Amino acid sequence: DLGRPGSALAPAVILFGSPGSGKGTQAKLLKRCLDGPHISTGDMLRTHIEAGDTIGRESEGVIRSGRLVSDELVNELVEQRIQQLDCCSGMILDGYPRTLNQAGVLLNLMQRLGFRPAVVYLIVDHERIVRRLSGRRQCPVCGTLYSLKTNPPKVAGVCDLDGTTLVTRDDDRESVIRARLEEYELQTRPLLDFFRKAGVSIFEIKGASRTPEEIANEICSELANAGAIQPGLSQRGTAVPNASV
Repeated sequence: DLGRPGSALAPAVILFGSPGSGKGTQAKLLKRCLDGPHISTGDMLRTHIEAGDTIGRESEGVIRSGRLVSDELVNELVEQRIQQLDCCSGMILDGYPRTLNQAGVLLNLMQRLGFRPAVVYLIVDHERIVRRLSGRRQCPVCGTLYSLKTNPPKVAGVCDLDGTTLVTRDDDRESVIRARLEEYELQTRPLLDFFRKAGVSIFEIKGASRTPEEIANEICSELANAGAIQPGLSQRGTAVPNASV
């Protein structure tokens, strides 16, 4: 029992968004209309690793070997976290679920603990992400990052600080970026189908060229209009991080 008044179901917003979609920024901005914590499984695992506890030691070994942390461990972490009192009025889930097993466990938890899940899927223009990420360059000596569009070096292809020829990191090569985006879509599509068949509301939000603030406003309005959240907090001001979608 989370101490929730009456039989009201608290909202649990599940965020999906490909690399470069601004998902982390939206998780912070959605605090304006959802009075609950931003829960990231990645952050939780890092906290345990830093603490050096049993879960941390087990997770660190798995991650260092290049394997994925087991569904059982991640499910256990989430189950413990969402029963804490700060989740009483709702939560935002980021990075979970990633597998159909996790999705099934999550829905069972939602029903048992009295939460109403809603999926927000950030749809972005992949070509725009490719252009932005593939336009990054780095100095191999000092590590300074440049953007050919927004923060170019004074002399093309040369670091401002030490004159070294700039390079493109492997992760910023167009072929790698496209592969990551395709991998995310293949991973996410079955999860969206699963939630849709289970009757969970799915809100597809297009980023286009809008600001993070404008996108967050649309998400809050869509959730409130559908009854997925209480509209009372939707006008509360929130500082906007410097990030793009």
